[in-house]
Amino acid sequence: MSLTIPSPAAGTTPSTDASSTPGAAAQPSASQARTYQVRTFGCQMNVHDSERMSGMLEAAGYVPAAGELADVVVFNTCAVRENADNKLYGNLGMLAPAKAANPGMQIAVGGCLAQKDRDTILKKAPWVDAVFGTHNVGALPALLERARHNNEAQLEILESLDVFPSTLPTKRDSVYAGWVSISVGCNNTCTFCIVPALRGKEKDRRPGDILAEIQALVADGAIEVTLLGQNVNSYGVEFGDRQAFSKLLRACGDIPGLERVRFTSPHPAAFTDDVIDAMAETPNVMPQLHMPLQSGSDKVLKDMKRSYRSAKFLGILDKVRGKIPHAAISTDIIVGFPGETEEDFQATLDVVEKSRFATAFTFQYSKRPGTPAAELPDQLPKAVVQERFERLTALQDRIAAEENARQLGRSVEVMVTAHSGRKSEETHRLSGRAQDQRLVHFSVPDGAESPRPGDLVTVTITEAAAFHLVADPASAQDYSLRRSRAGDAWDRSQADSCGAPAPGSPSGTTGVSLGMPTLPVRGR
Repeated sequence: MSLTIPSPAAGTTPSTDASSTPGAAAQPSASQARTYQVRTFGCQMNVHDSERMSGMLEAAGYVPAAGELADVVVFNTCAVRENADNKLYGNLGMLAPAKAANPGMQIAVGGCLAQKDRDTILKKAPWVDAVFGTHNVGALPALLERARHNNEAQLEILESLDVFPSTLPTKRDSVYAGWVSISVGCNNTCTFCIVPALRGKEKDRRPGDILAEIQALVADGAIEVTLLGQNVNSYGVEFGDRQAFSKLLRACGDIPGLERVRFTSPHPAAFTDDVIDAMAETPNVMPQLHMPLQSGSDKVLKDMKRSYRSAKFLGILDKVRGKIPHAAISTDIIVGFPGETEEDFQATLDVVEKSRFATAFTFQYSKRPGTPAAELPDQLPKAVVQERFERLTALQDRIAAEENARQLGRSVEVMVTAHSGRKSEETHRLSGRAQDQRLVHFSVPDGAESPRPGDLVTVTITEAAAFHLVADPASAQDYSLRRSRAGDAWDRSQADSCGAPAPGSPSGTTGVSLGMPTLPVRGR
């Protein structure tokens, strides 16, 4: 399906000036590049798609906005989070005056909410220039150009995948780590989830294409990748190999220079022993697992159409910890699903107590139009859901603090990130992630060399809180720095952003921008 919706008549847009259509006099000169900004809401899949949107826009000649309001603002939306539509329309409303003042500005909306709401977006926000769905991310630059040329808003929603997003040009947010999508879509029918309706049935990439993308990322400086899929461990269902995911993990172990491999999110029903073995036996697969529980009540799991029960879930955790004793396990939990009784909720608390999660993403159930759960009887009062939510988070916060306290005195290797903690100016600490994905704030001892983002430091944990760890080495002897290829890539990216080549890097080097299967062209 491909629809073109004419722009609203004068008087319905933010400006009644006849010149306020896209492509009017406010357009920049041919020598002036148009700026862009991509605003992302939602999950890792949305982050992955946003990197593709940025890559395509830069390939089309756009440049990132540097503080100022961009000429093109793209919203990559989520339909799963609570109040997703309110957040979108609130943001669009705030941009309406800017669009009225600068008619050459363009606004585009993509992602899951665009796939679901379709022409509703243009009815509610007629100043939007382009709407595209989850199946045609690659259409963004063409839709923007058509909107400018035709002076019409463009709506294009496809019902099936056009081009696999990972094959599109990419502008990565990080030079030292990257997302790699191995599948899109979902074959499950969880009653609370609208993802299958918006992203379609599962489609798997061929293993060779995935490994080629990972190798390209590593060649460009990345040392960590996260494999993405709606149900990442069911990878291979489309081409009939039930052990395809464990084979893929092992193949990642054979890629030189790839130091850290993660994946999200697996489904407990499809989590098999061969995957656990591959995790334990592949050195660069990290000792970390995100395993969504959703509920500890077997009755609620049945109502959710989650095809496992609490005993199976706990059994998987036991097996993982048996093979990987220091694994940190995180989860997702929904509180207040329709029909959840106090007994059901207590079952969730019991499973959380037994599971000893390092962290948990907890959500209060809210209706999602288009999901079976929205039509179920016995929707719970908000006050009941809130009270249970507070009890659950208090329990999990206690467990997280206890589990983090067990890290005291441990020596951990931390990959330094570009983002420091909120109190970094006060504490003078840097931040990074341990192999088990725990957040570590650390200080650099006097006389020791400071790391770059992407470098790795080995430090001993000296303090623990519920949501982070602290390492303050007493001396340079308690601190070890390993400069990495990823740190070198960070240096190059910073030099490129300033227009000056980094030492030892070729002049004219572009930023981190990958398309499959080719590598970025380096200047000589």
